[in-house]
Amino acid sequence: MRTIYILWLRQLKRYFRSKSRVIGSLAQPLLFLVALGYGLGPVFQKAGEGNYVQFLVPGVVGMAIIFSSVFSGIEIIWDKQFGFLKETLVAPVSRVNIMIGRTLGGATTSTMQGIIVFIIAILIGFKVESASSVVYAILLMLLIAILFTALGTIIASQLDDMQGFQLIVNFLVMPLFFLSGALFPLEGLPKILAALTRIDPLSYGIDAFRTILGGVSTFGLGLDLTILSVITITFIGIGSYLFSKIQI
Repeated sequence: MRTIYILWLRQLKRYFRSKSRVIGSLAQPLLFLVALGYGLGPVFQKAGEGNYVQFLVPGVVGMAIIFSSVFSGIEIIWDKQFGFLKETLVAPVSRVNIMIGRTLGGATTSTMQGIIVFIIAILIGFKVESASSVVYAILLMLLIAILFTALGTIIASQLDDMQGFQLIVNFLVMPLFFLSGALFPLEGLPKILAALTRIDPLSYGIDAFRTILGGVSTFGLGLDLTILSVITITFIGIGSYLFSKIQI
């Protein structure tokens, strides 16, 4: 447990020291929130779908979390190249604990990113139904962050090149985001596109956000949480196994 705590704390220190990383990771979600929220809002309302900002905010929060979570895996490659990972792995502690500590640290910083975006969304007009829904939403942010941080660990544990990691992550993350229903409703889609949205884990995260914050659901909150939990446990297991096989 001490190893997990130390690595979790190290991830937080990295996060707070890198102001440029914090600002950079917030720029894209805020651009989507303002440009799309207010730019497409009138069109969305004329189509009879209501307030687009209310619809968009859960997707933008999910966007902030997934990008920050998956890209946290690049720190593993960074530590490989500069020798810190070797020093960590030769320590007399379980590699599984090391992986869990890094995952929880990355998930915590990603959750903080989501919270910041969520607060800004409230300031520009997003309406929250109750204080309890905010608490549940933060817990959901953490679950999604753990899932995608574990995914980032899975990818990074198999690579030694930062450029290769960025290419693979961009190739993976962008489809996950755009197919999640973050920007458009999932009802009435063509069959192929609808099938793709159902195998996208972020779809269930965004849907759960909308259920908690607005009472609007496509899949049902129970199914959302079940699938997210199962995938999270699976990714942690795979990530722990692959991380334990890293050669030093």
